[in-house]
Amino acid sequence: MAIYIEMPKLSDTMIEGTLVKWRKNEGDKVETGDVIAEVETDKATMEMEAFDDGILHKHLVAAGGKAAVGAKIGLLLQKGEAAPAEGAPIPDSPKTASAKADTISEAPPAKASAQTASAPAASGSGTRVKASPLAKKVAKEKGVELSNLTGTGPGGRIVAKDVQGAQPGAKSAAPAAIAAMPAGEGDQRIPLSGMRRVIAERLLASKSTIPHFYLNIEVDAGPLMKFRAEANAASEAAGGAKLTVNDFVLKAVVAAAVKVPAVNASFAGDAIIQYGSINLSVAVAVEEGLVTPVIRDAQRKTLREISEAVKDLATRARGKKLKPEEYAGGTLTVSNLGSYGIDSFSAIINPPQALIIAIGAIVKKPVINHEEQIVVGQRLAIGLSADHRVVDGAVGAQYLGELQRLIESPALMLL
Repeated sequence: MAIYIEMPKLSDTMIEGTLVKWRKNEGDKVETGDVIAEVETDKATMEMEAFDDGILHKHLVAAGGKAAVGAKIGLLLQKGEAAPAEGAPIPDSPKTASAKADTISEAPPAKASAQTASAPAASGSGTRVKASPLAKKVAKEKGVELSNLTGTGPGGRIVAKDVQGAQPGAKSAAPAAIAAMPAGEGDQRIPLSGMRRVIAERLLASKSTIPHFYLNIEVDAGPLMKFRAEANAASEAAGGAKLTVNDFVLKAVVAAAVKVPAVNASFAGDAIIQYGSINLSVAVAVEEGLVTPVIRDAQRKTLREISEAVKDLATRARGKKLKPEEYAGGTLTVSNLGSYGIDSFSAIINPPQALIIAIGAIVKKPVINHEEQIVVGQRLAIGLSADHRVVDGAVGAQYLGELQRLIESPALMLL
């Protein structure tokens, strides 16, 4: 039976995908589970698997081409089968129908946020608009077109206050775009990838709708470096893998959030959602941009388990092997640029989270010890960026104080 291969929905926000590369050529035999193509979504480049067996008769979308979710991108035939007439309807095979039912249609939300989730509203033009139930109700009563508004809620969602001040048919003011200098001789114009476009949209929404504030501390990393050296010597003697500085930092970030749970939260319009589990997003640089795979229930994991989890996620992220659900649902983020030689920096919040921790390099510098002597010390700069709607300055300071205590007394992480 002839089967059309369709562009799958590989992430919760995916509308279209770019077919980066065909891994199966026309005429190749295909079996269920074979990787047939690489598809760039709005979040990552992922491998696309076949749902059915057959012969790949034709590529309907060439490498580099874009296709909407559900669009036909290839045609699979059985051996000796003739291609159907152009435009003839072809029903899904049982395998394809089942696979479509299992395809990701929405990222799994955190348990605590399930009651506040709202479905996108349809605009007059047929596009989907993210709006809260109250915003949709007010818009209907006032005759306001939601697609004309700019949302100020989490992730750009339209909330009630956005609608209340709007006039029927009016458009909300949008920031004026600043045009780039036109490309000249020797310049290169690089089209935005799906991932780069989403990064740009999310970071713009984060900085324009989330009231950031920043706290910075410098901690004594000497005890951590000594403890790590001792732990790695014992691990190496037992045939185990080495622990990185980042492993200890991630463990400390999680342990501090257990002590100060108010930072593990999100703003939800008319409420603050404080999460029971710490789902730690770890920023990983990949060729196409940045992804933030998630270590789920990190508060239940040992230092060794966190180390193994982050190495596995980072390796698979760079190899384009991550599943969509593995970078969804994070509750706080760590970005570490220490390996790039960056001493300190301030990070942009990863919405809808309320906190991101920026980790710099460990730097040797002259410090004054307890005996008021100038000695060589090892210092680590840590930056906190927080959503002021959720986290107050005192809470952020309390959290950083707990993080400092753990890093300067690393044995406490094992308790």
